[in-house]
Amino acid sequence: MPEPPAPLFTPVNLITGFLGAGKTTLLQKLLADPALADTAVLINEFGEVGLDHHLLERIDDTMVLLQSGCVCCTIRGDLSAAIRDLHGKRERGKAPRFRRLVIESTGLADPFPILSTVQADPVLRHHFRLGNVITTVDAVNALRQLARQPESTKQVAVADRLVLTKTDLAEAAEVELLVERLRRLNPSAPLWRSAEGPVDAAALLAHDVFATASRSAQARRWLAAELEAAPPPVADRDPNRHDETIHTFTLTLDGAVDWTAFGLWLTMLLHRHGERVLRVKGILNVTGSATPVAIHGVQHLVHPPVHMAAWPDGPRSSRLVFIVDGLDARLIERSLASFLGLVPAVLSPAA
Repeated sequence: MPEPPAPLFTPVNLITGFLGAGKTTLLQKLLADPALADTAVLINEFGEVGLDHHLLERIDDTMVLLQSGCVCCTIRGDLSAAIRDLHGKRERGKAPRFRRLVIESTGLADPFPILSTVQADPVLRHHFRLGNVITTVDAVNALRQLARQPESTKQVAVADRLVLTKTDLAEAAEVELLVERLRRLNPSAPLWRSAEGPVDAAALLAHDVFATASRSAQARRWLAAELEAAPPPVADRDPNRHDETIHTFTLTLDGAVDWTAFGLWLTMLLHRHGERVLRVKGILNVTGSATPVAIHGVQHLVHPPVHMAAWPDGPRSSRLVFIVDGLDARLIERSLASFLGLVPAVLSPAA
């Protein structure tokens, strides 16, 4: 039976995390999982990952085929050139017909330039789309890193999945403080503890909102997770605690939203403040749409909107979750309300 064709848009997943946060160890575990048999992986160097026990054959000096069926390549020079080369080999039959691409970044990398590569390159954007961002977090050192290293904070803030590593080496009280800090920075990202059980590659990589939006059950779970992750209301905040520069807040809008007006407002917001809007994720009740429309953006980049399969039970209100760096939540609230002619029903900055 011939292999199925690769999807029109291949999702690109990013594994990031600060120096020593366990990206390589996580990648080693994922590469051995049969769920990644149809995956290509771009890494900085083969030697850093330790592929010998996974290696099946060498295709050329930059590409090896692993026992799991995954193809693994090294990045030499420009990232967009590496992805184009990999895509070209797939199209010419010189590489397996991978259906997903995973990139492991360096520990000091700001995630945004890597993500922007997919949409900025005129060739790549016709064949690839952004998938999940997975961030590893070192339970022993992360609290200090988050306080001192802005790249570490951005890596957490843009994550769709958080993987907490080295919990077996850290004090339990320190781990709980770290989890609270992560939840303030990024309340909606599911969190795994890699030292306390096997890591599910399919759950980490295969299921993003854009891959599962057409499945009603998946859509409902995604929507429910967004609602459960809401930051507490203003009244629950500690008035004596000084907020960090990076914080999260939620806007809930009653009534249907005009898609054209909202799109124009979001475009203007990101054009002016994109570097400070680390992440925006939302569910919109759009005029004329029977089901919710999901939006997801990282800084200046916005995923194509997705019509989800179903609304969850309860009110059909629009919901926007922002993670911002130094922006006043109430200014964004007033700007959106004024632009749309609506009154936000709830503004809930994170505690």
